[in-house]
Amino acid sequence: MSTWLTDEWFEETRALAATQPKRPGLSARMQFIVTGGADGEVRYYWVLEDGLLSQSGVGDVDDADVTLTTARSDAMAIAKGDLDPNVAFMQGRMKVSGAMGIMMRLLPATNTPEYQELRRRIADITEF
Repeated sequence: MSTWLTDEWFEETRALAATQPKRPGLSARMQFIVTGGADGEVRYYWVLEDGLLSQSGVGDVDDADVTLTTARSDAMAIAKGDLDPNVAFMQGRMKVSGAMGIMMRLLPATNTPEYQELRRRIADITEF
């Protein structure tokens, strides 16, 4: 079990994400900012290519298409599956800047059975 948002956690989640189906055209460079933690702000990124996670880690991605900012409690609830990312977005609990068209293409993918299973598997190997 690895601790959420550590290098080990990113490595383990990339391995699990390799099981996702290819989704042609679903590509994005995503920057995440988690606020309100004990150690301050945490920044991490995902790079999706045709729906597959090709890169992720702590820090910043060059030329992010979309930046998502959430409070630590909401980010953790999303990671655990207690808060749907679509709901967080619609309620303004997830602030989004950048290419809204890309964001609107990404959100439906979070409702697929494959993504829901991946989210459950990641939560099972994560220490929050």
